[in-house]
Amino acid sequence: MTGPWTTPRPGPDDAAGRVMLLVAHTGRPAAIRVARVLVAQLAAVGIGVRVLEPEADELGCDIASVVPVSAAAATGTEIVLVVGGDGTLLRAAEFARPARVPLLGVNLGHVGFLAEAEPEDLSAAVASLAAHRYSVEERMTVEVAARVNGKQIAATWALNEATVEKAARERMLDLVIEVDGRPLSRWGCDGVVFATPTGSTAYAFSAGGPVVWPEVEALLMVPISAHALFAGPMVVSPASVLAAEVIGPVGGQPVSGLPPGTSPEGAQVPPTHRAADGQSETAGAVLWCDGRRMVELPSGARVEVRRGSLPVLLARLPAVTGAAQTGGEARIGAPFTDRLVAKFGLPVAGWRGQPGDRAAAGQTGRGQAGPGEALTGDDAMAREAISDRADEE
Repeated sequence: MTGPWTTPRPGPDDAAGRVMLLVAHTGRPAAIRVARVLVAQLAAVGIGVRVLEPEADELGCDIASVVPVSAAAATGTEIVLVVGGDGTLLRAAEFARPARVPLLGVNLGHVGFLAEAEPEDLSAAVASLAAHRYSVEERMTVEVAARVNGKQIAATWALNEATVEKAARERMLDLVIEVDGRPLSRWGCDGVVFATPTGSTAYAFSAGGPVVWPEVEALLMVPISAHALFAGPMVVSPASVLAAEVIGPVGGQPVSGLPPGTSPEGAQVPPTHRAADGQSETAGAVLWCDGRRMVELPSGARVEVRRGSLPVLLARLPAVTGAAQTGGEARIGAPFTDRLVAKFGLPVAGWRGQPGDRAAAGQTGRGQAGPGEALTGDDAMAREAISDRADEE
C-alpha cells in the first residue's frame, strides 16, 4: 500500500530540527564514504543524523549524534537511512519497524530490491527529503512461532522470509506441510521457505518460487530441493496460516525431548535412512528469519507462519528523469517492472510501448552526466565509491 506524497506536519522533532537515523555497512569502505557524504548533505539542508554506537568510530561523522543499539534507536526520527545492500536494510528494519518509521536505502549490494537510491542519486534524494517529497509504502511481514509439544520456544518475525532448513548438510529434512490446520503433504527436502511478496525476489526466488509484485497480498510456500511429486511453489491467501512439522527419525513419528539427529536407545533406524555415523539422515532443523535470527528446532518441532500485524514501511522518492525502458538501470522511484529489468538484466530490446514511453527511454541514464553537464563534487565522490563495488562484493 502506498500513501500520497507526504508533507508531515511539524512535530516535536521538527521543532528541534528534523532527525534521521543512519545505518551503514561499515565493513565496506564504499559504504563509509557514501555515508559521510550523505551526513554532510543532510546537515547542509538542516537535517540532523543519528548513528549507531558500534558504527560511530568507523563513520567518523562528528556532526552526527550517537545512540546505542536498542529498539528505541529510531524512536522520534523521521526516516531510517540505510547505506548498504538488502542485508543491511533488513538489519535496519529491526529499528524502524517498532518505531513505525519508514526505511530508505542507498544501494551498495548486488540486487537491492528494497533500496530506493543508488550512490550517484544522493543529491536528488537529499533534495526530495529536504522538501518532504516522498511517499510511504507498506510491506507485509510474517509472524513466526516455534513450538515443541505445544510449548512455545520462539516467537519472531520476518520481512522477506522464514525458512525451516536442515541443520546438517549431509542430512535431509522430513517435513509435514500444513495449510490452515490441514495437512497438505510430506516432503523429504532441504527445507521450506515461507515468504512475503517482498521476499519473493530473495531466497524464495532462488528456490524456484514465483516473483510476486509487492502490491499483491499473499503468502508463498516454496520447498527447497524436495524429493516429492507434489512439491511445487504455492501462493496462498494472506489470511492463511502455514505450518511445518519436523518429523522425527523413528518410524516417521516425532521424537520429542531428544537432541536433533539422535534416536532413542535401542531404536532401529531403517538402513536406507542411516548416515555414515549411524544417525538418522532426517535429523534436526533450524529456523531462520530474514537470514538474521536463528532458532534450533529439535525433532517434533512445529513452526507456524502467519501474516504479521505490524508492516515495515518503505520510503519512496519521486522519479527524477523517468524510468529506464530499454534495459538500463532503473531510476529512483521506478516501477517494480523496471526494477526487475534492471536488476536481472532482462532483454527488452524491441519494446516500443507508447510514444511517451519511447521519449522517456531516450533520456539520460541514471547517475550519468549528459552532454554539457557535470556531476557535482559530492555526486562525483559518491560515484567513485561504487566503482569499488564489484571488487568488494
